[in-house]
Amino acid sequence: MDILVVDDDRDIADIIGYSLRKEGHRPILAYSGQEALDLAERTLPDLVVLDVMLPDLSGFDVCRRLRERSRVPVILLTARGEEADRVWGLDLGADDYVTKPFSHRELLARIRAVWRRAAAAETPDHGGLTIGELRLDFDRHEVKMGERSVELTPKEYEILHCLALNSGRVVPHERLLAFVWGSQTLETDVDQLKVHMRHLREKLEHNPSAPEYLVTVRGVGYKLADPS
Repeated sequence: MDILVVDDDRDIADIIGYSLRKEGHRPILAYSGQEALDLAERTLPDLVVLDVMLPDLSGFDVCRRLRERSRVPVILLTARGEEADRVWGLDLGADDYVTKPFSHRELLARIRAVWRRAAAAETPDHGGLTIGELRLDFDRHEVKMGERSVELTPKEYEILHCLALNSGRVVPHERLLAFVWGSQTLETDVDQLKVHMRHLREKLEHNPSAPEYLVTVRGVGYKLADPS
């Protein structure tokens, strides 16, 4: 994930960034509220870790402005533990709240939990999609290729469901993993994802070795493409 880290203490921001890189994420560092808003608009991060005490705009102001323009998940960091601050931050639209000092294992766990909830919220269980010969019925959890019904395992269906709702757009490995397995990105998880994608292609593609629907974007993820 691309994670925007906002903290005016550069040492703290750098340490958080280092922890995120070790987990396979791509940190984007900002040291003021205005810089955070500018970077958020330019880079469109997947998640924001936001300190409340900033030298220009407060973290609460930044959170409110982020909420006006996007639904990006926000985790607030603060040295203050007062209930009123926590409630205010959550009412402004923050997804979680971590009080300093915190362990980096806790922060990483909160990031994974918030990302799982965000991924699930963006994937509704109603409606459907038709792309080329492929038809998905989200209400019935049914998949057809032309007139042929396709039997999928639960994991295969969830992978296809997530790709279908982002049809034509690349879905990173970590987003698929977060939605289907609820896990952070690890090399073993990506390998497991590749196995399921191979099985999906065998069931859906005319030629699994040259997929037209389930396209690999090397080093990033997958996308559901329209063969036409």
